[in-house]
Amino acid sequence: MKIIAFGATSSRHSINKQLAAYAANLVAGAEVEMLDINDYEIPLFSEDKEKELGQPQLAKDFYAKLGSGDAIVISFAEHNGSYTAAYKNLFDWTSRLDRNIFQGKPMVLLATSPGPGGARNVLATAASAMPHFGGDLKGQLSLPSFYDNFDMETATVKAGEWDDKIKSLVANLK
Repeated sequence: MKIIAFGATSSRHSINKQLAAYAANLVAGAEVEMLDINDYEIPLFSEDKEKELGQPQLAKDFYAKLGSGDAIVISFAEHNGSYTAAYKNLFDWTSRLDRNIFQGKPMVLLATSPGPGGARNVLATAASAMPHFGGDLKGQLSLPSFYDNFDMETATVKAGEWDDKIKSLVANLK
């Protein structure tokens, strides 16, 4: 089994990238490929840009990467209650190739933030949208207070309720 995982943010030191990597690597025997959406940076989407550029190769490459996995794990950073601009732009370009950009893949969606909200607003938005874009949503989880619940030295969620919930969640990908 191959899992494609990424943090839906352009932050190079993202806590959401760390959470996505942790969760994806919990699936026993799975090969995990971590994507960095910075590798797919394309101009801001508009119909004018689309007419000018056509379909950017990087959007095609991202779509192909999503298709190369058996399952997908995404952890969403929240900017002002919504998607990050970097993720939304990549999503917009890629959805022009195929509205079903997640290609029927089973997915687990996560979100976290330093505060007690755990980026739950963006997670709710993403979870409600995924079925409309070819995502087979197997579960979602918002991890609040990241630095209280994640051990930075071992890159793991601290043992207890949250770790048990994440383990249970990713078990749904098999």
